[in-house]
Amino acid sequence: MWIRALTFSVAAVCAGCGPQHTRLADETMSAAEAEALYMERFAALRDRTGRGGLSSYDPLKAVPGAEGWTPLPMRAADERRIPAAALARADAYAAANNSSAFMVWLDGALEHEAYFGEATRDALIVSKSLAKPLGVIAVGRAVEEGAIRSLDQPVADFIHEWRGTPKEEILIRHLLDMRSGLTPQRPAPEADDVLNRAYLHPFHDEVIIHDYPLTHRPGERYEYSNANAELVAPLIERATGRPYEDWLAREVFAPIGARGGDVWMNRTGGTPHAGCCILLPADTYLRLAILLLQDGAWDGERLLPPGFVAEMRAPTPQNANAGLGVYAGVPYAERRGAFNPETVPGRASFHSEPYLAEDLFLFDGNANQVVYIVPSRGLVILRTGDRPPAEPEWDNAYLPNAILRALSMEDATAQ
Repeated sequence: MWIRALTFSVAAVCAGCGPQHTRLADETMSAAEAEALYMERFAALRDRTGRGGLSSYDPLKAVPGAEGWTPLPMRAADERRIPAAALARADAYAAANNSSAFMVWLDGALEHEAYFGEATRDALIVSKSLAKPLGVIAVGRAVEEGAIRSLDQPVADFIHEWRGTPKEEILIRHLLDMRSGLTPQRPAPEADDVLNRAYLHPFHDEVIIHDYPLTHRPGERYEYSNANAELVAPLIERATGRPYEDWLAREVFAPIGARGGDVWMNRTGGTPHAGCCILLPADTYLRLAILLLQDGAWDGERLLPPGFVAEMRAPTPQNANAGLGVYAGVPYAERRGAFNPETVPGRASFHSEPYLAEDLFLFDGNANQVVYIVPSRGLVILRTGDRPPAEPEWDNAYLPNAILRALSMEDATAQ
């Protein structure tokens, strides 16, 4: 059984790791107390009602956003470029598939914004894996600000515990493109499984750093693992000397005028989850995509290094559709998912046809929470919500192609 004398402070853990911060409210916790809280969370996970994950996150910590938030500009109805009928069909598809929000951004303004059920513009949407591209953007800000040298810097430059071990070959790039060689995600029914501890333990970051197995040489194999994205929080904290949630608030949300929300902390005064479990308004996820659409700049200010978005979009030899926290629309695959298609072929979303824009890339999270980005069209399409009904099956190509097809028809008419 995994047991450690967990009575240290964050500052002690980070000794010698670079710039340091000390969390105000940091508390000590004995190994017995940590184990009891872990088992309580594990029992709650097993009792979930099929919606996926825990029914709630505790403790949550507020993550501030921009001061004086203002909504994104909305294009007047008589100036919209997407035909109303096409937007209505897309909206109906979103509504029929348990969506909470559906938004369409085109060439500098919103063309459509809709919320369903009890959701509103102010509702906090559980990120699921939409947190992963957020983490990549956070790393990009650290590169731009000089706290991280490059994507090809060894993670062990910051997580010194890996020095002198096979994990010292893991590059920051490998965490972000799922080629770290760390144990892949899989079903984990047992309480003592490291995958459960890496998610639910009140020192989950320490579990991943010290106890998470390496199964392949870094860089040689693509395998989806939440542990990769979870390591972004300690990486940022050790590289910048600032808490991860503070880095998000000040360096990501504030510059793009985005509202904040809440993030799940592994314990009071502990480390936030970076691979999941942040709650933000739909507008904030949309702004993150617009930032990438604009090649990492916002209102004339460069937030991400030149070429960083191209790096995010670039696939690896091990997975032609996976980049850094995002997925490429080409090459076409009828079924494509986050997992290694060779080892987990069944865990994939259905695509009825190829995307109608070859440069489309997307955020793609659990429950088919998707944000499609099409630079050639200045287009972003967002759908958040719960898992769609099993029948008819969700079509991951429907929403972008409905809009792209309508735009192409408008172009032909204009000519």
